[in-house]
Amino acid sequence: MTLTFKQIEKISKALGDSNRLKILHYISGKGGCGECSALQDVIELAQPSISHHVKILLEAGLIEGEKEGRNFKYTLNSTIFNLYIEAIRQLEAPRSMAREVARETTHDALS
Repeated sequence: MTLTFKQIEKISKALGDSNRLKILHYISGKGGCGECSALQDVIELAQPSISHHVKILLEAGLIEGEKEGRNFKYTLNSTIFNLYIEAIRQLEAPRSMAREVARETTHDALS
């Protein structure tokens, strides 16, 4: 499975906010699974703002929510993270290949 450009854009935008990064860092620090009720202790924002940030992370696919009784717990979606990292790495691949071709061409010209 690969991500579409639209998915990459959505994930990039979700990662472009320090509050959302704090949420992800909190969940990661909890072994990849954190409770919604604890997020207010991590981020000094009102509950509606936290809900907004969580919604963006959910829509980007970076976390998954699961209801446990009256609470929600959120889990990092490692599959999406890995696909995103791979997509970003592919952005550099053509450039590094171009450098290698340039080196070979220079080497052949000097020989």
